[in-house]
Amino acid sequence: MPEQQQWTIAATEQPPEWFIQAVKQYTPASSGIYAAQLLWQRGIKDHQQLTAFINHKAYQPASPFEFGQEMHLAIARLQQAYNIKEKIAIWGDFDADGITATSVLWDGLGQLFTQNTQLIYYIPNRLKESHGLNNQGIDNLAKQGCKLIVTCDTGSTNIEEIIYAKQLGIDVIVTDHHTLPAERPPVAAIINPRYLPKEHQLFNLSGVAVAYKLVEALYQSLPNIAKNPLEDLLDLVAVGLIADLVQLSGDCRYLAQMGIQRLQTDFQQPAAARRRPGVGRLLELCQKSGDRPTDISFGLGPRINAVSRIQGDASFCVELLTSRDAKRCNELAEVTELANTRRKSLQKDVQAQVAQKLTQLDLSTTSVIVLEDAQWPAGVLGLVAGQVAQETGRPTILLSTEGSGELGVGSGEEDSAPTSLARGSARSVNSVDLYQLVKDQAHLLHRFGGHPFAAGLSLLVENIPLFTAAINQQLRQSLGSTTLTPSVQADLTVTVADLGKELFLELKLLEPCGMGNPVPKLLIQNCWFENSWHRNQQDWQGKKVQYIKTEFDIRDDSSRSAFPGIWWGHYKDELPIGRCDCIAELDYNTFKKRYEIRLIAVRPSVNSALNTRNLPLILDWRNLTTPHSQVERRLIASLPTPPLLLEDCPTNWDDLRAWLRRCLTINSSQQLAIAWPKPNLQPPNQIWLTLVGIAKYLSRTNQLVTRVQLLEKIGITDQTLLVGIKALKYLGFTLKRQDRYLQITWHSSDSAENLAQTAVERFLAAVREEQFQQQYFAEVPLSTIVAIASSDNYMGTNF
Repeated sequence: MPEQQQWTIAATEQPPEWFIQAVKQYTPASSGIYAAQLLWQRGIKDHQQLTAFINHKAYQPASPFEFGQEMHLAIARLQQAYNIKEKIAIWGDFDADGITATSVLWDGLGQLFTQNTQLIYYIPNRLKESHGLNNQGIDNLAKQGCKLIVTCDTGSTNIEEIIYAKQLGIDVIVTDHHTLPAERPPVAAIINPRYLPKEHQLFNLSGVAVAYKLVEALYQSLPNIAKNPLEDLLDLVAVGLIADLVQLSGDCRYLAQMGIQRLQTDFQQPAAARRRPGVGRLLELCQKSGDRPTDISFGLGPRINAVSRIQGDASFCVELLTSRDAKRCNELAEVTELANTRRKSLQKDVQAQVAQKLTQLDLSTTSVIVLEDAQWPAGVLGLVAGQVAQETGRPTILLSTEGSGELGVGSGEEDSAPTSLARGSARSVNSVDLYQLVKDQAHLLHRFGGHPFAAGLSLLVENIPLFTAAINQQLRQSLGSTTLTPSVQADLTVTVADLGKELFLELKLLEPCGMGNPVPKLLIQNCWFENSWHRNQQDWQGKKVQYIKTEFDIRDDSSRSAFPGIWWGHYKDELPIGRCDCIAELDYNTFKKRYEIRLIAVRPSVNSALNTRNLPLILDWRNLTTPHSQVERRLIASLPTPPLLLEDCPTNWDDLRAWLRRCLTINSSQQLAIAWPKPNLQPPNQIWLTLVGIAKYLSRTNQLVTRVQLLEKIGITDQTLLVGIKALKYLGFTLKRQDRYLQITWHSSDSAENLAQTAVERFLAAVREEQFQQQYFAEVPLSTIVAIASSDNYMGTNF
């Protein structure tokens, strides 16, 4: 059975006040603290980064020619084809990234090459062929007279197929973003961002974005040929980028931001005036408006993917995305919607069957889940594998032997005898490199491909037991003593009263979200659910779909009002009775025109006893403008346990270590928040004169004073105050203790003037040293504090 999820909350790192104020400029209706905290945690830490992250107009995208010589080779080969009127084939892929990449090249190259005569496209059949080039398809293109193949979202490792195409007189330009081959393939050009340094702004491009960069370079090289602007392709780029779950940073984020704007603008047009009527109709069918990344990740993306999952052949999706024929597009959109409806039902059925098989597994001895069944449709296995991986915390591989046929299907091995071949999908979790795991068992596989998070594979059914044992042993050895557990992490702690438009608009600053910048997950503690009910979804024709969702109202003690929410794929009876903790995402429902939460995880309330293994022991809150500001109160509320608050700047490391010892003595999981303000330092001479003035006043009025009052008034430490008191004695002052008070009196002194001056100099030197230390501790990096403060054995390793 699936294990209990481990809940954690992201480490809180307090941004400086100037950063909060900078973010607030973009969130005038709210404090900006939540967005600032998330942005700071995610590496946005200066004005330039912030502006470029939020405002795409301030971002400078990379030139397509930063791909170097390979891009020049590709453009030269395309120009050659244009000049001698060669026939070109676009070889795409059947997922959303591959379909949109094919569509971008179809529209983009279609400005130079006549569509359907000079330019054609080929999409492999998901249920009969694998990702990538295959000899059978290449033969088909050769018979049609093609002299150049341009791949998109595929092809990098298809060395044998590229050689085969060359033997038939066909050149290949590869545009892809998947794993690189050991050596450069024998192609006309290969454009793959993985050849670039990891920190390059183009490194994370998906297949559709790489295709876009090729078209951009072509338009720059032949500026007077294209009739439609390059920017008309950006809506397709956004769909593919977001659907493919790549890291949305650098040019990926920029292109997604631009593309979502184009998507929304086109959808707002009357249906008859839309540039892409197929996309518009799809958005209508999934009740979205195109202005949110989630409209793609939960709307357009799954529907485009569903076609190949259910039908195998997704070629018509290119027509759906690129045709201007509204009537034809409406027909294709409805076929796509029906495919998605069927996909949901199949996914639910397979999920139930997998759950039953999981009950027969001992997860304590299983590192990689490998399950197979003859009845499972291969098209939905990746989706179910992803769900199982999340629920169990283990990489999951699901295999289908449904319709096991010829080994050579789609690979050019047409004479192979029928064999029992299993095909399936793998999904990873907990940062396990799944592609490498599968690759290391290549000798047991027929074909495989993918990336660290997802892979597709096929193998002989008879090899499944050996493959299962080998891949489990391999992962166990690499993990060592580490145990795999399902986990979910919250980014912020909020209350029901916080939910709504203001918080939604504040968090929307982070969009588009994706890998590396996930949708913020909100922890709501000590809450409960009301008015919960579940029902099957309905398709666009009003027919029930075998896919459940639960709707509810959520409440807590912060507000008299409830807040609506939804829980996909779950029944209302799965909601705990009584007080709960939950993790959710805040969303806006375009169809119902309301703000709501999307439930991610829920459990009976455990008095906020969150796992804090990943929390830092020291929180850096030194940049708050006031010690008890609204910002600080919110930060304390966001933590599972209130931290010890150190508001007085230390003047030596021993003072800081003492606070840390106290922190660990009180509670092993309690944090220390260093929250001293930037010191407002007075000249040492002025401090001495203030001390003398106070002494004169107290001796004249016979008033008593506490040590704490003196320290606060003068702004020095105990140790420095003792030096000052010794200096006062040389001026004739005497101090006597009365309980916890001090009495200061004055009598004329016979002390030598030089001794008095020496004592004053000692005090002034002590003040200077103290101020130097205060300045140092106000500015010293947190990493230095952690390193030095944890140097003693008693500090442990909780940082």
